[in-house]
Amino acid sequence: MLEENWERQKILIVVKTYPTPANRGTEVSCTAGITEDGQWIRLFPIPYRFLSDNQRFKKYQWIEARVMKASDPRVESYKIDTDSIEILDEPIPASNFWEARKNHVFPLKSVSLCCLQETRRQHREPTLGFFRPKRITSLDIVPEDNPEWSESELSILNQASFFDNSSRESLEKIPYKFYYNFECDDANCLRGHRLSCHDWEINEAYRKWHRQYGSVEWEEKFRQRFEHEMIERNDTHFYVGTIAAHPNSWILVGLFYPRKSVTLQQSLFDL
Repeated sequence: MLEENWERQKILIVVKTYPTPANRGTEVSCTAGITEDGQWIRLFPIPYRFLSDNQRFKKYQWIEARVMKASDPRVESYKIDTDSIEILDEPIPASNFWEARKNHVFPLKSVSLCCLQETRRQHREPTLGFFRPKRITSLDIVPEDNPEWSESELSILNQASFFDNSSRESLEKIPYKFYYNFECDDANCLRGHRLSCHDWEINEAYRKWHRQYGSVEWEEKFRQRFEHEMIERNDTHFYVGTIAAHPNSWILVGLFYPRKSVTLQQSLFDL
């Protein structure tokens, strides 16, 4: 690509998915953010675990990097020059944790997944979105059909490790899929939705608690955090995106979960 095709963008990172083996010899994580002028942007591929320490951004942290429109036809998709990544500041501090995040994210909030789907059917965009489900009904934990990496995936991961001189831990395949069942705040949402969740946080929680609590007890801890609290305690919102190979299919790419306000809790109690 010609040099003039690149542009520098300031981006607030809001989504980071669990890594997967890539066809080009490494592992990648799909990352999404909001540009300085308030637009969605998808940055892919990012070999996050292979970035240098001073480039490993966290969610809700501003970065600056060179990007260019990707060949991916999704309008929000951009290729990133990973060598150009600069972290601009610390993540939004805990003192105003969720409210400060809302200031950046809520202007992009949609009414529902149903609304996003209908808008995409009419205009072929957007392919990223953010909304609050009317009701989360349950979390499904489904064993993977293939709980181990395939030979071709292992070959990709081993090739990446061969050229990487660090003592980085091998990428673990998560042997479960996690699905949220929910209803939209939309009169046309008659059957509800079931979306798989690929957020890095939910997958890392499985890895941590499976090691800590064992092959049976991990699920109780996991469900307490990602099912019961997301339904009962938190004002949970979803980040969603479409899949490049299946442009009309949506997945969950991130969770946004401030505590429910007293007003919201009372209104739910009155239903």
